[in-house]
Order: sequence, then C-alpha cells, then structure tokens
Amino acid sequence: MEIACLDLEGVLIPEIWVGLAERTGIQELRATTRDIPDYDVLMTQRLGLLKQHNLGINDIQSVIDDMSPLEGASEFLDWLREHFQVVILSDTYYEFARPLMRQLGFPTLLCHRLGIDTSGKITEYHLRQVDPKRHAVKAFHSLKYRVIAAGDSYNDTSMLAEADAGILFNAPENVVSEFPQFPSVHSYEALIGAFKNASNRVI
Repeated sequence: MEIACLDLEGVLIPEIWVGLAERTGIQELRATTRDIPDYDVLMTQRLGLLKQHNLGINDIQSVIDDMSPLEGASEFLDWLREHFQVVILSDTYYEFARPLMRQLGFPTLLCHRLGIDTSGKITEYHLRQVDPKRHAVKAFHSLKYRVIAAGDSYNDTSMLAEADAGILFNAPENVVSEFPQFPSVHSYEALIGAFKNASNRVI
C-alpha cells in the first residue's frame, strides 16, 4: 500500500503568513520556509512581529477566512485520493487550518498547535516534535507503507529524502538548485505525472 504525503502551504493552499503580510503591509511577515530553513528562527521572528504590531489570532483568522485553496488543488486532491491514502504533513497550526481544510474536504492533517492567551495574543508555538514530517514518514514505513511525498520548501526536504520518492512542487529556484536529487514540477498535471512515475503500480 502506498501513502501520499503532501505539504500544505504552497502545495494546496496559499502561504498564510504571506496573506497576512499583504493584509497588514508588514513585509517581514512574507518570509517563509522557502527563505529561512530554520523553522524556530522563522517562528521566533513571526511571533516578535505579531507582538510588535499588536496582532492576534483573530487578525490571522480573518485573513484565512478570505482564502481559498490554490486553483486546481481540490481536483488534484480528489485524483490523489482515488489512487493513494493521503496525509497532509504541515508546519502550520490547527488554529489556522480548519477553514481551508473544510474547503478541501477535511483531509487528514498532522501539524502543530499554538499557545494563545485570554486576549487572543499568540504567545508561543508547540511543535508536535522536531522534524515532524520526516518522523511521520518513518512511522509510515514502520507500518509497511510505501511513501511518495511532495513539498515546496526547505522544511519539506527531510520528508522528501525519507520517502521512497520525493517530489518538489512549485519550489523556488534556490530550493530546486540545492536539492537536484528530487524531480521538480510546476503544475498539478505534472505533479499527477510525477506521482504516477513514482508509484510501483500502474495508475
């Protein structure tokens, strides 16, 4: 049996923090794991900016409420579910993801949680574990699943390396050039082709 493991932001939905940057005009919030490989450094920067600009969970959720999955993402996900077990492995937070998960038909999502105080300010973040995407793939391997994974950022590369086959989707040139061992595609049609090529079954 094969499992498809997908990153969320940049693969199925827009980057939430980029959306917040566009809404607020705080350009430093545009930084993502495409730019800063160290997730703790990135999140510390984000929380500092939220505190500096007095932004809370309601401000972020109002941005998310106006978001939709990327064009073609729902159809791609429907195709993937027909042929694979599908799990979303993301460094987003459950407090962010629910409205967009509803639009995608609530696929299985493994991600993190936020610490939020009574005033709605985000005070901390709680990682499920260090390098959770890679550990999830290792766990699926221990259950005798074959894993094909797709992602777009630095924080996906350990997942892609641990998988039986890894695919970069719409990754920036800096990530593509640093990880030439992974095939790189830029459309859902090409991503379907990459999954077909990576599968050990005729699809």
